[in-house]
Amino acid sequence: MLKARILTAIVMLAVLSLALGVFSAPAWIGFVALIAALAGWEWGGLAKWSSTPRVAYGALLGALVALIAAGGGLWAPPEHPAVLLPVLLVSAGFWLTCAFPWLLRRWPLGQGLPAVLVGAIVVVPTGVAMIYLRHVDVALLLAAMAVVWIADIAAYFSGRAFGRRKLAPAISPGKSWEGVIGAIVAVELYGLVLSRYAGIELSAQTVLLGAVALAVLTAISVIGDLFESLLKRQAGIKDSSGLLPGHGGILDRIDSLTSTLPMVACLVLLLAD
Repeated sequence: MLKARILTAIVMLAVLSLALGVFSAPAWIGFVALIAALAGWEWGGLAKWSSTPRVAYGALLGALVALIAAGGGLWAPPEHPAVLLPVLLVSAGFWLTCAFPWLLRRWPLGQGLPAVLVGAIVVVPTGVAMIYLRHVDVALLLAAMAVVWIADIAAYFSGRAFGRRKLAPAISPGKSWEGVIGAIVAVELYGLVLSRYAGIELSAQTVLLGAVALAVLTAISVIGDLFESLLKRQAGIKDSSGLLPGHGGILDRIDSLTSTLPMVACLVLLLAD
């Protein structure tokens, strides 16, 4: 299992590096649309749909990502990035207002219209954000993704070392409040290092705003992780699929990104106007 996990991680890293560094804009859009389609297919598994609806839904979400990116001019000029804003705002609204109550009350996903709509809200804006942030700057996309990676790693190790109080034992027994605190501390330090590296002038106001933003992003990344964990537990499955040996499925790898990347992209888009 460990060997498969390591080999899969190496392949994923190689493919992502190639896609980020070499792919043209249309190729990157196609690549992200494929990821969205696979994630949509996995979402159908969480909703307990049969094979045909799962495939159709995955194809629909992949097509939506590509069409929205094209409509925003991310495929070819002229650019119309404002077209992307409603999609990103819907995602931000869901994660800021709906996801936490969903976790508290453990609402079932079901198989009907709510499952269709929530799946689109989770998957499509994530794909759009990946395309838009790379369009702005590859380094910006990597920096945003690094927030989630650092939070995950720090939460794991601080939770193992200091974890005493369970965060959500009925959803994900391994997570602790100490792990969340460790994740926030690590991300804040990452933000300071990144700002120094980028040559950003740090005033008291900038530090405060940045610290709050990073803390919120870290908390939202944890909610994204817990949200998928809840849906998997309700569906009675351990992984969203077996597409990535040793790692589970696409949703297992992007669960925290689904809640954070659209928010980062939304903020970048608003600040650019």
